[in-house]
Amino acid sequence: MNLVQPSPSPLAPELVARFKAIVGDKYGVTDAQEIAPYVTEERNLYHGHSPLVLRPGSTADVAAICKLATETRTALVPQGGNTGLVGGQTPHHGEVLLSLRRLDKIREVDTQSNVMTAEAGCVLQTLQQRATEADRLFPLSLGAEGSCTIGGNLSTNAGGTGALAYGVARAMALGLEVVLADGRVLNTLSKLKKDNTGYNLHNLFIGAEGTLGIITAASLKLFPKPRSVETAFVGLASPAQALKLLEIAQNEAAGSLTSFELLAEICIDFSVRHGPDLRDPLTTRYPWYVLMEISSSRDDARATLEAILSRGIETGIIEDAVIAANLSQQAAFWKLREVISPAQKPEGGSIKHDVSVPIAAVPAFIAQANAAVTKLVPGSRPVPFGHLGDGNIHYNVSQPAGGDKDAFLARWHDVSAAVFEIVLKMGGSISAEHGIGVMKRDELPEVKDKVAIEVMRGIKAMLDPLNIMNPGKVL
Repeated sequence: MNLVQPSPSPLAPELVARFKAIVGDKYGVTDAQEIAPYVTEERNLYHGHSPLVLRPGSTADVAAICKLATETRTALVPQGGNTGLVGGQTPHHGEVLLSLRRLDKIREVDTQSNVMTAEAGCVLQTLQQRATEADRLFPLSLGAEGSCTIGGNLSTNAGGTGALAYGVARAMALGLEVVLADGRVLNTLSKLKKDNTGYNLHNLFIGAEGTLGIITAASLKLFPKPRSVETAFVGLASPAQALKLLEIAQNEAAGSLTSFELLAEICIDFSVRHGPDLRDPLTTRYPWYVLMEISSSRDDARATLEAILSRGIETGIIEDAVIAANLSQQAAFWKLREVISPAQKPEGGSIKHDVSVPIAAVPAFIAQANAAVTKLVPGSRPVPFGHLGDGNIHYNVSQPAGGDKDAFLARWHDVSAAVFEIVLKMGGSISAEHGIGVMKRDELPEVKDKVAIEVMRGIKAMLDPLNIMNPGKVL
């Protein structure tokens, strides 16, 4: 079953007026300069265009927009904070863009049920802060948390640095409110951890990137706020040693090990060179680093972390380590990790991959991928980092120093093909937490089970028979 891709034609003035009437003239944007920030993204990789940006203020507005879009066969592209990395939030073919940022109400915080109900346009950092004010934790955390929205996080099934202990975005959603293509509102918002009443429909829309419906609200799990959090920065000789340290940490800390990030030396080099007033926490440079965090409901995080590091040093796994002495130093450790991606920009072109392999295969994957890409593009600089505890590596490749940026980026497909071949050979995934969008859409049928692709297309055709919901993305 092949999906018919709509070819958006210029919107008639009468139709523009009908759409604007739903949200109010102030929130129907047609000026090209005002539209520009919505159709470009931070990496400047994708450039879209749209005749109209709609900014609904309620679920009812979204439902009315979808109903009119179905009636007039008008393609829609939903967008949250516009922080996506695979082009899923960009209107590539002149579709109407639906910005959900005005849907930013936190409807309820129920500390007894440990559930927060929030609208799709709520900024992730705002949800974290609101949970903290209620003496709770909302553990989803990623680099763009100051601007990304929970609707986008769920639509892409975002991962982040806390996934090791708390899971990815999907694990934090108890239910959703979703507007379907025809304007019907599917309400599965729930505070229940146990609800075995048929198909789990809300999970269908998490990770679907707006191709099946538009998420307008979610009921989200909250967790007890940790009483003690301790962070260590560790120098090691290799990813294999980091893997051994992970095993020690998991055995010693169990569920209190909340982050375990692997960083190549070049990552620290870039961050220190281009980051704001950052420095290497260790006095000597090492080939690899681990950023590890222990979070506990008791005041024992420090003792647990010290026990892990002591055993790592005794067994010769750890070369050197330092524990953050205060919150300021803790933030500085994390800043080194957070600025890795922007710090690559001054180094020229960067070909990026968000992949996962079985945790035990991470050292072999990095070694094989490094050999493959440097052979393919001599002088290229692999910049691997990411969530070792999840097997999720952001395998980025920076251009040769002083090389031609455009010529390097022209090899994107070749480099990705080499990396993906190794990933698939190891039983991994070509998309761990960033989604498919348009970047990996064409590769998906080649790596996904054929029956799975058929089922996905069938679900899409049933829920969106006119293919107006973010067309051309994922499938």
